[in-house]
Amino acid sequence: MYNQKKTKIVATVGPATSEKSVLENIIREGVNVIRINFSHGSHEDHEKIIAKVREINKEKQIHTAILADLQGPKIRIGEIKGGTVEVNEGSEILFSNEEMVGDEKAVYMSYESFAQDVKMGERILIDDGKLALEIIHTDKKGKVKARFLNGGKLSSNKGVNLPNTKISLPCLTEKDLKDLKFALKLGVEWVGLSFVRNARDLIELKHLIRAEGKSARVIAKIEKPEAIDDIDEIIEETDAIMVARGDLGVEVPMEKVPLLQKEIVRKCLRAAKPVIIATQMMESMITNISPTRAEVNDVANAVLDGADAVMLSAETSVGKYPVQVIQAMSKIILQIEETEGIYHHEFPPEMDVEERFISDSICYNACRLSLRTDAKAIVTMTHSGYTAFKISSFRPKAGIFAFTGNHDLLNKLSLVWGVQGFYYDKFVSTDHTIADIKYLLKKNNFLKEKDLIINIASMPINEKGQSNMLKLSYVE
Repeated sequence: MYNQKKTKIVATVGPATSEKSVLENIIREGVNVIRINFSHGSHEDHEKIIAKVREINKEKQIHTAILADLQGPKIRIGEIKGGTVEVNEGSEILFSNEEMVGDEKAVYMSYESFAQDVKMGERILIDDGKLALEIIHTDKKGKVKARFLNGGKLSSNKGVNLPNTKISLPCLTEKDLKDLKFALKLGVEWVGLSFVRNARDLIELKHLIRAEGKSARVIAKIEKPEAIDDIDEIIEETDAIMVARGDLGVEVPMEKVPLLQKEIVRKCLRAAKPVIIATQMMESMITNISPTRAEVNDVANAVLDGADAVMLSAETSVGKYPVQVIQAMSKIILQIEETEGIYHHEFPPEMDVEERFISDSICYNACRLSLRTDAKAIVTMTHSGYTAFKISSFRPKAGIFAFTGNHDLLNKLSLVWGVQGFYYDKFVSTDHTIADIKYLLKKNNFLKEKDLIINIASMPINEKGQSNMLKLSYVE
């Protein structure tokens, strides 16, 4: 049987994981979501990976999701002569929007309106902050002069962060729009939006997805200070959140990131929005067979904080040990999930949210009842997935089983903490459906005789309305 942990694993694929046999191995060891990083690779490569994952899903009758992660307005410097040059503290360099092969004196900057947007005294950070510069002059047309605040190596095509600058770039670049169209055509379940600045960015992306007639859900990647300022509105508008600690830790003071991570997870739990913790989780395993103890703690803390998923980047895309890194991560997750403290986050429903008050109250009380009775399963029949997301946010210890006749929803649920999805389209009568589902769960060894089970449904069942019924019973 596939890994039964509750916290999900998102793995980025690349050259190290492009073979079907490796994909099969990492999925068996605990990967729930495959992330396609559109910053690298060709459409042809991505299409092959998606086809392989779909094949594995069909063969194994599982529901691995695909996350298409758009590059967003990532700013980079251009090519450097010889690949890398040494730069010294105090030396000056010219950034230009004219393409050229750069050196230690001048370099191309991919951001067209860089000179217009920046001001004197603002900082430029290159390569995740390994090099820091201060702007000493801008001609407001296309050239900016800056001074290195430290020495080091300046390499080709490295990413640039501008922590003090209000950037005028659109949230979706031309490349993103092409990538989005391609990803939606292949039916991806989740779309990640990089460098989100405010809720309007998400509204725009959702509009584009709907215009293509697709139902992919949106993940807002939190990696800019503006996103932190607008976090409540972003959480309300998005379908899920990713705390992208790499760029976030460069754009805001690094010492603030741990508490921001905890605060964002707490807000997401309250709003019943899945939250992913990403970047540098098991980084040393790119080249080593086992993680550092600090990395073990980091993964454990994300699970203790209440994250729905933890994510791997280079560890699985280009690392030497993609299968071992998943095994190590699964081990840590399963160990932490034995801790009582991670379960039962209880947020009573708000009385003033009238349209959802009844179904929210049913979900809330199902989780409380599962704690009082030690029920082994909470089963929801859902079409939109709303109750599955809601029950998950309360973090019950009971298994969460979502039965749906909506094929589109099944893979999406693979990102949501504790939820296992099953295709089911025989909604005859409530009693018949409940008896049938109990039989299926027992037959597949999810439940055994005398286990208590809680069923949530909407009455009448064939109308697929909001959940308004809760039933507690034994498995016979």
